[in-house]
Amino acid sequence: MAYNEHLADDIRAEIGSHPGVTEREMFGGIAFMVNGNMAVGVSGDELMVRVGKDAHDEAIQLPGARLFDMTGRPMKGWLLVSTAGWSTDDDLRAWIDRGVSFAESLPAK
Repeated sequence: MAYNEHLADDIRAEIGSHPGVTEREMFGGIAFMVNGNMAVGVSGDELMVRVGKDAHDEAIQLPGARLFDMTGRPMKGWLLVSTAGWSTDDDLRAWIDRGVSFAESLPAK
């Protein structure tokens, strides 16, 4: 499955110089890891964001957000966000910040 390279470039521009950021192809797309923990990524044309279980219920109510369910086993704390949820630079930055903040809260791998 191809993924939105433009969105991946926008993510790189936002967090590429952040300490501990690496990239890994996964879920048929690309994931951006912080200290070995997935923060955000791109699957098709959607943004993947790991917000954690505590922030899940609030974040899933935001525009464009839906449950991450690629295998028939929904993953609470992980969301897919359609373009409706990151139509502006500020919206995209806010989602990236959510993912990075959660990844930073976890022990490094």
